[in-house]
Amino acid sequence: MLSGIITIIGGILAASGFIIAKKPNAKELIDKIVPYQGWIGVVMFFWGIWEIIGCIRGLSLLSVAPLIWIFWLLSGIADLGVGFLLGFALISKYALSKDATALAKGQELRGKLVKVQIPLGFLAIVMGAVYIVMRILIRVA
Repeated sequence: MLSGIITIIGGILAASGFIIAKKPNAKELIDKIVPYQGWIGVVMFFWGIWEIIGCIRGLSLLSVAPLIWIFWLLSGIADLGVGFLLGFALISKYALSKDATALAKGQELRGKLVKVQIPLGFLAIVMGAVYIVMRILIRVA
């Protein structure tokens, strides 16, 4: 459940520009979670790496339950992308700052991902919500 909630919050932060443009009163709520944006991003980034590694290791699930595997992969992509965008300041400070080449490549990648930040944010919101619903249904069943 916590993973789904963090994914939704990260998605809201990533898509905040669009959300605030459509619902100006949402700005107050979003402003309350902005101070935690970097740490939410770092958690999502590493969780996304873990999910994608799991997808690769669980590739055999693709033939048995393709929808679950695709959901798993999309969740990993959403977490990894949004996490990288939101946590870039902290990631670059602690991991990339010692190597100028790595920092430049990280900034280049971030520049490319910013173009898809809002769609990634909405993907994260959907994946987080579906994850929570699936967890509830599994517990009920």
